[in-house]
Amino acid sequence: MLADELDFVIGVDTHRDEHALALVACPSGARVQERLIGADERGYAAALAFAVERAAGRRAWAIEGTGSYGKGLARYLTQRDERVHEVERPKRQGGRARAKSDRLDALRAARSLIAAEKPALPRAAGLRESLRVLLQVRTSAVAARRVALNQLRALLVTCPEPLRAELRSLTRARLLRRCRELEPERTDDPELRSTLQALRLLAARVESLTAETRELEQELRAEAEQIAPALLAERGIGPIGAAQALVSWSHKGRFRSEAAFARLAGAPPIPASSGKTVRHRLDRGGDRKLNNVLHQIVITRRKHDPRTIAYIERRRREGKSEREAIRSLKRYLARHL
Repeated sequence: MLADELDFVIGVDTHRDEHALALVACPSGARVQERLIGADERGYAAALAFAVERAAGRRAWAIEGTGSYGKGLARYLTQRDERVHEVERPKRQGGRARAKSDRLDALRAARSLIAAEKPALPRAAGLRESLRVLLQVRTSAVAARRVALNQLRALLVTCPEPLRAELRSLTRARLLRRCRELEPERTDDPELRSTLQALRLLAARVESLTAETRELEQELRAEAEQIAPALLAERGIGPIGAAQALVSWSHKGRFRSEAAFARLAGAPPIPASSGKTVRHRLDRGGDRKLNNVLHQIVITRRKHDPRTIAYIERRRREGKSEREAIRSLKRYLARHL
């Protein structure tokens, strides 16, 4: 166990403005000392100085939220060759819950690391973090573009004639181009002027967000090719799917086996047999973004890959449903990727 390899563990309960530290001895988990630090560079330096002074020897950090409030501290310590592990925040229970304070949470974080059989590592930084940030921004751009398009279509329903008759039959590309050419300043009708102005602004917004999305996709493709060029060569995997798969995978060594990766992807078979019927169902847990990547690959190959088409048809002849065949293909992809 990890406790046999260490002399001390520093548990950290993280928040936006300050972090609570709890130093415990190994393997007993006895409390040694506690401290509060600021969530900034000066506070991180104080945390390391505290560890050097009070926890000389073999030590590790048990930090909550290394992907959010604890990210700065985890990065600071990792860059200085400190051993950092991620621990889950304690689950709150209703009714007569256990005592709650930042210091107690830090103490629980430290003791949970001592008891862990396979302690988790923080997700990788560098290119992986760059992909995560770009994916996040692209997701918001796609959502904002969808909202703007829906607003534009809703406005077409109520806009005055004959403008409505002119615009409603246009394709999306021609509609956006025509809306950008509208001239609200040329009319004296206040309702029509406002409608024209809104249509022009919404069309410009949609085109701007479309250009932003394409730029982000190019960046994602370039960075994904640096990390795993073979992934983009797989049939059905584009830059967005490749980037999401890499973000979810994070780094070599995060998963003990391909089965563990499949569990994260929500792709393992879940027994759903009853009586003489033997079947498995889809797993509704796991990382749904990663599961969606697998699903999109299967759907693409379902249309264009002869081997995938033949497999699904064979499973259908065996009495399986298409959903069950897709589940099996997802499991294969999780193993293959």
